[in-house]
Amino acid sequence: MSNLSKKRALIVGGSSGMGKATALRLAKRGVDLILVARDAEKLRATKQDVCNISDVDVKTASVDLYDEAAVDAFIARINDDREPIDYLVNAAGYFAPTPFFEHGKDTYDQYNDLNKSLFFITQAVAQNMRAHGGGSIVSIGSMWAKQAIKATPSSAYSMAKAGIHSLTQTLALELADFNIRVNAISPAVVVTPIFGSFIDKDKIEETLTENFDSFHPIGRVGRVEDIAAAIEFLLSDNASWITGTIMDVDGGVMAGRN
Repeated sequence: MSNLSKKRALIVGGSSGMGKATALRLAKRGVDLILVARDAEKLRATKQDVCNISDVDVKTASVDLYDEAAVDAFIARINDDREPIDYLVNAAGYFAPTPFFEHGKDTYDQYNDLNKSLFFITQAVAQNMRAHGGGSIVSIGSMWAKQAIKATPSSAYSMAKAGIHSLTQTLALELADFNIRVNAISPAVVVTPIFGSFIDKDKIEETLTENFDSFHPIGRVGRVEDIAAAIEFLLSDNASWITGTIMDVDGGVMAGRN
């Protein structure tokens, strides 16, 4: 893996799940961090976990991505930041299987409003990257944007994640002239707190492994470290000729159902 030290990464959704795993992995490589999440206590805990393994600089920002004023204020902070932001990881997410006929505007907007915030945060960070000679962006998409799963009805979620995939490819073209690469990860079932919206948080791993290990041809559900490793690769110079890719990190699901 190429040396990532002396770089700085902004991770949206950096206090738990895939975002936190990525933060810990990048910190070990010497990457300074800006961690963004809603829960201030989780941010403090994650910062401490990072500081326990590395002496990188860690800044945190408690931002509710569903609060437009809070997002605008955070974007203003990005715009005022004169130091380069080399990497952006969009790892914030929400998932609650909901049948199509049961969706209302409120449940739909839980996905749509999140995408809106990620869109404009990405725009602000990309402007920083352009001013400093380039950068790399990785967003978390989803297998559900490619493969419908009847057991987990997810019309609004799938639509939103398909938007992340499309945005990734569009930005890869638009931002290439500024030396900014843009990619996305498309995971299948990964043990992460995102399932806590409908599974007891203490039983997420047990429930997912019992019900979905065999769903993946490789024989197991994913772990956040699997995703973090792929994100690190896409951010690094080892992926310098990769942009516009939606990388399936899914235990073989998209290759062929077992």
